[in-house]
Amino acid sequence: MKTRPLGRNGPIVSSLGLGCMGMSEFYGTRNDPESIATIQHALDKGVTHLDTADIYGFGDNEILVGQAIQNRRKDVFLATKFGVNRDRSDPSVRGSNGKPEYVHSACDASLQRLGVDIIDLYYQHRIDPDVPIEETVGAMAELVQAGKVRYIGLSEAAPETIRRAHKTHPITALQMEYSLWTRDAEDGLLSVCRDLGIGFVAYSPLSRGFLTGQIKRFEDFAEDDFRRIAPRFQGDNFKKNLALVKLIEEMAKEKGCAPAQLALSWVLAQGDDIVPIPGTKRQTYLDENIASLEVFLTSADIEKLEATFPKGISVGERYPESMMGTLGR
Repeated sequence: MKTRPLGRNGPIVSSLGLGCMGMSEFYGTRNDPESIATIQHALDKGVTHLDTADIYGFGDNEILVGQAIQNRRKDVFLATKFGVNRDRSDPSVRGSNGKPEYVHSACDASLQRLGVDIIDLYYQHRIDPDVPIEETVGAMAELVQAGKVRYIGLSEAAPETIRRAHKTHPITALQMEYSLWTRDAEDGLLSVCRDLGIGFVAYSPLSRGFLTGQIKRFEDFAEDDFRRIAPRFQGDNFKKNLALVKLIEEMAKEKGCAPAQLALSWVLAQGDDIVPIPGTKRQTYLDENIASLEVFLTSADIEKLEATFPKGISVGERYPESMMGTLGR
């Protein structure tokens, strides 16, 4: 497995990580035994960077990941997150909490669910607008000093927030959605990370599965699938975005690889400081994603892809309106 540094002074991690969110919620039926087998298969293949969060499956995903790595902790670079509150009676309603006392209690709860003594990378999942970032990151720094966390990160934060946080305690990684379909990070966030030596972790690098070419009809989504309420997957937006997928399918065929591999290769080619974490609960798709590391893109390939998928080409917001307000704080 190829590796990359996560930030200028951060750890060395596998060039490709595994997003575990969809194993417990958001993308259809759960199959915990299959998901555990996929995580262990990932470790066997050298994909050691596992990503979860305390809200995925209301904590179930951390429990699942903990079960999968129970006897293999030394093989894993384990990332989880805190800071988003959800209500079981209405899971679409979300709040943020960055209060120092909550940071400590959330970390202890995650450690217990994961069954580990230390978290390798601990993210603030969403910024709390009511708590100064210095206070939240100060509490995260206390977790590092206490030996409960090795590195700290932020997710979907604004450039100025990142700079303020980094002055309080070194930020190792910023996590944000990034793909051919979602290139918002290029509007200043990537440059801030590079200026400060912060690694960039790209979630949804396959655009929630859209760029795999496997999604053909809105009706194929399960009733509880998150994509049913995501604007990009609805109505005319879905049809227009599906036309873009056909373009990447054609280019992948010319390249002799799968659409997912072409899409991942593009993200990987954007810099050695970028680590994509595509999610899957199936070993076959995991193996396909790993093979993207062997797909070489020429400068002409990259130029063609970026001309075909310029910034802003996708139609519709990436989250429902109620959730868009939590981004870029």
